[in-house]
Amino acid sequence: MNAPASLTEELLSQLQGAPLQQIADQLGTNPSQAQSAVSAALSMLLGALGRNAAQPQGAADLFGALQRDHVGRAAGSGGLGDLLGSVLGGMGGGGAGGAADGASILGHILGDNQQRAEAGLGQATGLGANAGQLLQILAPIVMACLAQRAQAGGMDAGGLGAVLGREQAQ
Repeated sequence: MNAPASLTEELLSQLQGAPLQQIADQLGTNPSQAQSAVSAALSMLLGALGRNAAQPQGAADLFGALQRDHVGRAAGSGGLGDLLGSVLGGMGGGGAGGAADGASILGHILGDNQQRAEAGLGQATGLGANAGQLLQILAPIVMACLAQRAQAGGMDAGGLGAVLGREQAQ
């Protein structure tokens, strides 16, 4: 089995079909715009994770968070579909689950740049204010995918940092 060229491509391929339609419905847009926005948002999130992992202690902190909070979230019987369902299910009610997880993860990934990143993504993709919601949907999915990849590949913090560095370069 050939590995995808990038994590962005891997995630995009896993989100095709019903998951992408769910995201489009949640954002009130069409699947074509949703796909374009998801691609841009994934690149942004993975790039930010790559920058964070390049900081002193950044890769070790990220690796620890993946091990502690995200291993097994996308590995269940339903895979990313179940994870997406729980994320989207938590969005509408504002209760526990998706929205809280996504917002917390974004705070860690983007830090003080979160509002600027959301505004830039909203302008670039035509999502406007919904860009923040898209990032909240994708953040737990990205983290679960990274945790799964790190576990499957037997990676340590250095290996994770190298993978994210290659992703950032792309």
